[in-house]
Amino acid sequence: MKQLILISILSFLSLTIQAQKSEAPFRAYLYNNEYEVFLHIDLYDETITVPGQELYGQLPGYLGKKNNSFCWVITSATIKDQTAKLAMINDFGSEDLTATLTVKNDTLYVLKQVDGSTLKVPKNGKWQKLPTSLPFTLRQKHH
Repeated sequence: MKQLILISILSFLSLTIQAQKSEAPFRAYLYNNEYEVFLHIDLYDETITVPGQELYGQLPGYLGKKNNSFCWVITSATIKDQTAKLAMINDFGSEDLTATLTVKNDTLYVLKQVDGSTLKVPKNGKWQKLPTSLPFTLRQKHH
């Protein structure tokens, strides 16, 4: 009987953890290996601060580049089902764009540029244009 109760409790905890995992897909750290860019997002509570650029305050998130301080700041986000519409500006404030971020499954997200400036990041002293559709893999949930 004790084993049955223990198994029931563990099953319930497992289901609870699964539910928590899927109920906040837009609170995460996402990474793209090919272009070495990441998205650090909390589109719900807007609790993300850009390291070294705290003057922006807390934001929905940003797109950053590995080993570089340049970023695209997410200024607003609207979530509908498994897709978020994002408004973004570069950290100079000179370019802006709109994009969508879509959850494809538990670990795969796709950022798609919809309108505005071309998404580009620094690479070896030059600007590298990113594809209009860019896959990201979930690295970790943001708490």
